[in-house]
Amino acid sequence: MKNYLLVIMLGILFAVLTGTALAQDMEANDSEVNITEANDTEAFQQALEQDGFIVQEGDLAYFDLLRLLEEGVLPSAYGNNPTTKYLIYFVPPAPGYEVEERINQITSTLGVSGNTTPFWNLGPDEAVVFVGRTPPECRYFSYDYMLMHRTIGNERRWIFANVVDTINNLVIKTEGTPDGEPGNPFDQNTVIIITADRGIDQRVRAAAESSGYSDNIINTQVLPSAMLNMGMENDSDTFASFVRPALFNDTQDEENYINNTPATIFRITPNNTTELDPYDYPELRVRGTGQTEFELMDDLEELRVAILERYNESNATELPTSQAVPVGSDAIQRGVNGVGPTNDAAYLWTANQTISSPTPPFFDTSEYYPFIRDPAVTLGNDSDEFIIVYGVNHAATGKATYSNFAVYGADVWNGVRAITDEDFNGSAEEYLPDNPNAKYLYVYKLARNCSEDDQYCYEVPYGQGVHGIELDQPLVITWRAYLENTTRTGPAYSEIVYDRAIKFDTNDSGNMSS
Repeated sequence: MKNYLLVIMLGILFAVLTGTALAQDMEANDSEVNITEANDTEAFQQALEQDGFIVQEGDLAYFDLLRLLEEGVLPSAYGNNPTTKYLIYFVPPAPGYEVEERINQITSTLGVSGNTTPFWNLGPDEAVVFVGRTPPECRYFSYDYMLMHRTIGNERRWIFANVVDTINNLVIKTEGTPDGEPGNPFDQNTVIIITADRGIDQRVRAAAESSGYSDNIINTQVLPSAMLNMGMENDSDTFASFVRPALFNDTQDEENYINNTPATIFRITPNNTTELDPYDYPELRVRGTGQTEFELMDDLEELRVAILERYNESNATELPTSQAVPVGSDAIQRGVNGVGPTNDAAYLWTANQTISSPTPPFFDTSEYYPFIRDPAVTLGNDSDEFIIVYGVNHAATGKATYSNFAVYGADVWNGVRAITDEDFNGSAEEYLPDNPNAKYLYVYKLARNCSEDDQYCYEVPYGQGVHGIELDQPLVITWRAYLENTTRTGPAYSEIVYDRAIKFDTNDSGNMSS
C-alpha cells in the first residue's frame, strides 16, 4: 500500500511539474509569436519608408458610443449594437495637418493617446493599413469602412454609410484562409489595405511581401473615387473603419482582444505623387438564394394567436415592422443618415418609416432631433405592461449566421441590450408544444419586472441614464440578421419573414392606435 501511495504522489508531482513547464513553454511560444509579429511590422514599416512613403502609426480602440453620449461628446448613440463591442481605427492626420479639437474630445474620452482621429480624410494616393491578427473564435466578424461626413452645398452632413462590401470571416484572406479559401479565419495574421489607387495598393503589397507577409493573406478594401470626394480639403469626405466581432466563444478572449488588440494601424503617404490609377467600384456579393422562410408563415400566425390567447385579459397593440435603415449607396446618393449599415445584415424595426430626411451636422446638438417619432411606444413598470417580441429564428433557418433584436430609446437611439438567437432559441415550443416547426420560431418578453418563471424575459432598466430607457421615454425595437453563409453577405429582405412585436397593457396610455 505504501508503494502504491508513493507511486500516486510521484505521479501527481510529475503532472504538476510538467504542467507548469508546459504552461511556461506556451507563454514563451506566445511571447515568441508576439516578438516575431512586432519584428515583421517593423520590417514592413521600414520597407514602406525605403519605397518613399511617410508611415505614421495609429491605434485601435472600442468605439463606446454609449460612453460618448453619456459624457456629452455626441448627441446620440447612433444605433449602437448593444453587448457587441466594435473597434474603430484611430488614424493619424495627413502630414502637415492637425486633428480638429472637437474630434480630440472623442479620442480623449475613449482613452486613446496620441495625435489620431476616428474620422479621417484620405488623399487619392494614400492608404490606411491594418496589420495584425483577426478576432479569436466568434460567430461573426468583419472589417468595414464608412463614409462619415460629406459636404453638400454649404452643409456638412453626417452620412454614416458603408460604401462597399465588408471583409468578413467567410471571405477574408489570412494565414488560416489563404486567398480566402475555406479554413480557420480566427486569430490569424492578416493585412488589410484601404486605398483608392491600384498603384499604391501594389506598392504596399510589395513592401509587405518583402517583410515576410505572404500575398495570399493581403486584402484590399477599395475606395471608389468616382463615388467619393478624396482629399484633404474642407469639403472632402471623411471616413471611419470598424472591426465588428460578435459573440465570442470565450469571454476572456473577447476582453483581451478588445482591450489589447494585437494589430497595428498605419497611415501611408507617398513623398512624391506619381500618376494615379484609381479603382473602379468593385463587384458586390449578391444577396439572395431563392430559398425563403415563407413556409413558416402559417406557423408564425399560429404562434401569434397563441400569444394573444395567453394574454387575452390585456389590451394588445401590434406594432408595425418595416425595413429600418437605408443601404449605404442609397444614403450616400440622397445625402441622409444611414445609421451605420453593413451589406452583411438585414435590419428591421418597429417604426413605420425609414430615415429619409437630411440630418443636422454631427456635433450640432442644438439642431439635433430624434430619428424616430412614430409610433411613440413607452414601457411602464406596471406588471401588466410588457412587450412580446416574436418571429422566425433566422439563424435556425440558415438565413443568418446570427440574429438579434435590441431595445432602444427612440430619442437618442441608445441601445441598452441585445437579445441574440442563443438567448431565445427554443422559446416558442412552450406556446406551440405540438408544432414541429416551433424550433424555427421564438418568443421573448420585454418588461420592467420579470417573474422568476419568465425564462425568456429581459428587464428593461431605467434610472440609469443612457444605459437605460426611462418610463416615459419612447422606445423602438430593432432586429439584425447577419450573414447568410451561402451568399457570404446579408440575407435578402425578400426572402425573410419579418419579426414582430405586440405591446400589452391595461389601457391605451403611451401606445399608438391599434
